[in-house]
Amino acid sequence: MIAELGHYALILALALAFVQATLPLVGAHTGRLGLMRAGSAAAQGQLLFLLFAYACLTWAFIDTDFSVQYVALHSNTATPLIYRITAVWGSHEGSLLLWNLTMAGWMVAVTRYSRGLPPEFLARVMGVLGWVSIGFLLFMLATSNPFIRLLPAAAEGRDLNPLLQDPGMIIHPPLLYMGYVGFSVAFAFALAALISGRLDAAWARWSRPWTTMAWVFLTAGIAIGAGWAYYELGWGGWWFWDPVENSSLMPWLLGTALMHSLAVTEKRGAFRSWTVLLAIGTFSLSLLGAFLVRSGVLTSVHAFAVDPSRGLFILAFLVVIIGASLLLYAWRAPTLGGGGSFGLLSRDTALLCNNVLLSVVAASVLLGTLYPLLLDALNLGKLSVGPPYFETVFVPLMTPVVVLMMLGAFLRWKSDEPVRMLRQLLPTAIACMILGSAAALLSERLGWGAALGLGLAAWVLLGSLQLLAGQLKPRGQAALKQRIAGLSASWWGMWLAHLGIGIFIIGVTLVNSLEISRDVRLHIGGSTDFAGYTLTFQDMREVRMSNYDAARATLLLSRDGRARGSLTPEKRLYIAQQMPMTEASLDIGLWRDIYVALGEPLDDDSWIIHLHYKPFISWIWAGCLLMGIGGISAAADRRYRRKAAAQQRKSSLAPHAAPGMDSAAISSESVQS
Repeated sequence: MIAELGHYALILALALAFVQATLPLVGAHTGRLGLMRAGSAAAQGQLLFLLFAYACLTWAFIDTDFSVQYVALHSNTATPLIYRITAVWGSHEGSLLLWNLTMAGWMVAVTRYSRGLPPEFLARVMGVLGWVSIGFLLFMLATSNPFIRLLPAAAEGRDLNPLLQDPGMIIHPPLLYMGYVGFSVAFAFALAALISGRLDAAWARWSRPWTTMAWVFLTAGIAIGAGWAYYELGWGGWWFWDPVENSSLMPWLLGTALMHSLAVTEKRGAFRSWTVLLAIGTFSLSLLGAFLVRSGVLTSVHAFAVDPSRGLFILAFLVVIIGASLLLYAWRAPTLGGGGSFGLLSRDTALLCNNVLLSVVAASVLLGTLYPLLLDALNLGKLSVGPPYFETVFVPLMTPVVVLMMLGAFLRWKSDEPVRMLRQLLPTAIACMILGSAAALLSERLGWGAALGLGLAAWVLLGSLQLLAGQLKPRGQAALKQRIAGLSASWWGMWLAHLGIGIFIIGVTLVNSLEISRDVRLHIGGSTDFAGYTLTFQDMREVRMSNYDAARATLLLSRDGRARGSLTPEKRLYIAQQMPMTEASLDIGLWRDIYVALGEPLDDDSWIIHLHYKPFISWIWAGCLLMGIGGISAAADRRYRRKAAAQQRKSSLAPHAAPGMDSAAISSESVQS
């Protein structure tokens, strides 16, 4: 009865989602506090039932219950226990259950950490999240139920896709979903503000920590996915502009623009239209990306024909979410003006230009991802859009984004003086141009494209150091320790994230320009010189594991006669699916990676071995790590908690403030706080 109990738990969660979607909105409209609070209780109930359903499906995998169709398709008695547990989200149905569980977790977090919000506003947020939850739960129960029985039960399961039997895949999907679903909170805050008419600085301040944490999770998920592709797929690359990769990059780009737009709305009360549209667009792209990947549309647009109900539900849900949001936006559009004017040379202008550019970049990635699918769906032929298109479009558009990113950090709000900016940044700009040009002129392997990348990286790194020095310069009698402590967590978060982007650019530029790849043919005992190192093929042995057999090579790595370690690449054959897999081996260093993968055996007992020298590739993930730490620091800023506590005290004094309170007064109050 485990599967049936899990199924019933999903139905009860759906019933509670209906309660959450209706009662809080009614309560906010009528001013009844009891109905407003019903949303929090319903969200907590959803989390409990979804946890129970998830535990039921997990137990079915652990117990290898092949009478459950989903288990039979994605597990095997020989599959290691850890991968039987992670197989729960190994395909479409289970991933939707994880999505719903993540959604419930975010909703409960909102109820727990947003108690300082006005009750009417929080009720509307919970109501919007309830409607989104209804859509996901209906989609799962109607078209993607993971608890469907298979009778008679299968004697043995088909096993989890070998590509997913990897530690990286244990944490990559949950992190991505935390990011995707996290943007639903920003979406709900924006719609709640539209419904209430309170499109002021306050709602932007309430939304910022949630948006930033969603961005952190998505950044971490993308970085770990890129790392998995690098070491697991055996081709030595980390990003190939695959549609699956693009599906996570698009909401990340708009989410980055949304974070900056929220900052302007909070600080100045401006960009309210931009902020609302970016919140809607980011969550819409999160939905689109997740559903495209999990519905099979990316591998074949005709997957809808295999399961028309699933495809139609996806399309209908997207239309309802996007259409209802834009209609609500159009209704409130006349109230979205204001926020004060600003000059051409100002931080406001720099952030506005970045919003535009990031939106255009996201649109170009969306076009390159969907255009081939659209042609195929209309029977107009097949077209492959690969790295040449994306690199040709992406790099020119992102270059001014990076320039404006640091420029905006130095500019003042509203208006600034050109002379002051030239005096401050001209030396840094000249130094960056000299560094980039010198790199291209002094190295035969670095072209002018690499010079541009290194110049941009220098612009970010030198600008960040200059910004820090300006913040820490002596002021009055304050000691250096006091000046450091005086900088807010959100400022440190911004600084670390920008620093991470500079390090990331260095890694991408140098690995693309200086990497060396070679295929060699080696017998056991043979050696080859490669990128200043010597690799000696020491032995080859057979390895038998519970779910695969492998040929494992041992290659000794040395330089100038001194041993540097050993590499053990494998060629695996997964038994259940008879699928061959290449398992690369890496010698990882701060300045370079040596990457070895086994090719095919030859008739004379030699092997083809793929060798890659990857300079500075670790800097890519170091940059992502700094971005993530910066995001966490910004989201943890104590100012948000202090303002929330002040708002809670104010709400306790006047819990039934009029929903139609004058927005100008609210905005003024928010800016002062």
